[in-house]
Amino acid sequence: MGILAQGGTGSPPAGGGEIGQVIGGTIGAMILTAVMFYLVLGHRSGRVKVLGRLGDRAERLMGLPPWASLPLSVQSLALLTAVFGMYWDIATHLDAGRDPGPFANTAHYFIIVGLFGVFFAGLLAIFLPSERPGRAGLELPGGLHAPLGGVLILVCSGIALIGFPLDDVWHRIFGQDVTLWGPTHLQLFGGAGLSTLGGMILLVEGAAEAGEVRPSGATGVVRLNQVLLGGAFLIGLSTFQGEFDYAVPQFRLVFHPILLMLAASIALVAVRLWAGRGAALGAVLMFIALRGILSLLVSPLFGHTTLHFPLYLAEALVVEGVALVVARERPVLLGALAGAGIGTIGLAAEWAWSYAWWTIEWPASMLPEGIICGFLTAVAGGVIGGFIGRALSAPESPPRPVPRFALPLALVVVVAVIAYATPISAGDPVTARVTVTDAKPAPNREVDARIRLDPPDAAKDAYWFVETAWQGKEGRSVVAPLREVSPGVYVTREPIPVHGNWKSTIRLHKGTAVQGLPVYFPADPAIPVKGVPASKSFTRKFVRDKQNLQREQKSDVPGALTLIAYLVVLFIGVALYASMGMGLARLQRKLAARPVGV
Repeated sequence: MGILAQGGTGSPPAGGGEIGQVIGGTIGAMILTAVMFYLVLGHRSGRVKVLGRLGDRAERLMGLPPWASLPLSVQSLALLTAVFGMYWDIATHLDAGRDPGPFANTAHYFIIVGLFGVFFAGLLAIFLPSERPGRAGLELPGGLHAPLGGVLILVCSGIALIGFPLDDVWHRIFGQDVTLWGPTHLQLFGGAGLSTLGGMILLVEGAAEAGEVRPSGATGVVRLNQVLLGGAFLIGLSTFQGEFDYAVPQFRLVFHPILLMLAASIALVAVRLWAGRGAALGAVLMFIALRGILSLLVSPLFGHTTLHFPLYLAEALVVEGVALVVARERPVLLGALAGAGIGTIGLAAEWAWSYAWWTIEWPASMLPEGIICGFLTAVAGGVIGGFIGRALSAPESPPRPVPRFALPLALVVVVAVIAYATPISAGDPVTARVTVTDAKPAPNREVDARIRLDPPDAAKDAYWFVETAWQGKEGRSVVAPLREVSPGVYVTREPIPVHGNWKSTIRLHKGTAVQGLPVYFPADPAIPVKGVPASKSFTRKFVRDKQNLQREQKSDVPGALTLIAYLVVLFIGVALYASMGMGLARLQRKLAARPVGV
């Protein structure tokens, strides 16, 4: 599951893992699953006492029933493990390329163990209760009475875990999909990220059962967990930004503000409505602390490409300010106004932050597209966050009528903005005459390049025009904007590696076109493809960037099979989001406080 995971001279497998490792992994997963079911079934029968003791201890620490406190503790540890593995895995693939096999990468173990831990948290929530756990609980076959949040955690983690074998099948059919936004990759971290919302629902159920429902009256432990889960929700929604975090986006740059505004508006509005004053700011501080630690671990300590992250501070302050004026009993209005503030003040702050921190800045050429898309997404996300916060606050906030069209309209806006930003065109024909001079001799050859474009204005108003080199197995990548020295003539700011396993390109994004010109690629017998040499001078055409970045993808797959595969993954994704929506609706309906008079 690697981003830009192309092979090189070592030529690891490019179409799925080795059968021996797949069989071994399957056996290991079956054993781990059997152990988990032995523990929960043994607890139900009374033969296994350890879960009861752990549940009692968790209850004393958190002040919540064991069926909420113990699963939430397990889920927290599991998600920390998984998110660490995810960002380490992306950096490893970016810097080193494909794996020799699915279990040749240490980061994969953290992801797998973390996801199984989230799955176990769902099982604990389902099997620990001895009677119906609150009004929102579900009656399952076999006499089980499960909390709603536990069921949703299990669904999310199950969908994420299914993504592992599906990912291997996908590679065998279509070749390596070397982008974070591959269908099965989205399923993997989408399911894991949304499990945080299941945890928030479980905390609501447990707090309602314990009588700790109002932020002003909740114990410090419950209040802290609300803020931490809000921060975890923000982290989960921010995982979709991974390619931008590592400065190797394969999609249009306008997606970056769209994704930032969507994550900020949904998560921060929801947690502020749910947990009360200061919760949005607390969630952001938790986000910055954790992502900062991950950046330190993955980048300088492990020696990988720098992991970047957004600030979200301005967005949190906007939400807190709006919530001081608009009552939380009006969640849709609060969400819409907060979204408008996020889409203006917050967007401007993140735009400025891009010049201070992001490798690929948000240029003026992205105006007005970036502002319009970011604003629309923020307002729609704020409305969605309002509905989520309304459901989470159900035990304490008497239900008030809300416009029926608000949520469907917000969802349509989000889908429409994403649909607008997704298409990538071939762009106008562009040719470059490239002259290189050695900055470092062979065998570790690096070159400085002079690029003369035809037409000369091809990079005018470009969203990015950068040199990009990756997978040199040297613990780093190279991404740097080119410097114009005369009309249509550019030079590199950093030497380009052109030896061994390195892949080096010049990348141009202008309008809806994302193009690339290969400077150096090694031969890869596993695909197979020939190498591209970095001669002293050469003239080459820019092509669709995907041709350079995703060389492993097979071109001879029948169209019908491609359609079926995408429809299957789409169905899984729709089922995932629909289950969360139905869960929130049930929570709102079952736990709502007594209606106010009208």
